[in-house]
Amino acid sequence: MNRKKRESKEDLPANFSFGINDERLKKEKNSARILRNSQWWKRQKSSGLCHYCHQQFRPSELTMDHVIPIIRGGRSTKGNVVPSCRQCNTEKKDHLLMDWKGYFKSEEP
Repeated sequence: MNRKKRESKEDLPANFSFGINDERLKKEKNSARILRNSQWWKRQKSSGLCHYCHQQFRPSELTMDHVIPIIRGGRSTKGNVVPSCRQCNTEKKDHLLMDWKGYFKSEEP
């Protein structure tokens, strides 16, 4: 069988987006900003626990991560954002959990 090699993100042009236009991106970033200032988000961060590596941090050190990244079709909603340490958020980038190898490392006993 002759299978076509799957293109990686690195093979795509720098301005390639996964079907999201600038207007929607701006709207989602604004929604994230509003959510970040909500009491709900402050309660999420108050435990100081990173959703991915399960390590303890000061709440001010946690960032908002979109489980399904905006660029991949995710939304800035309570069901799609989690507190994440900077290292996990940086490593995850715009990957889905099933694509991010770091997530599976954090699940090992």
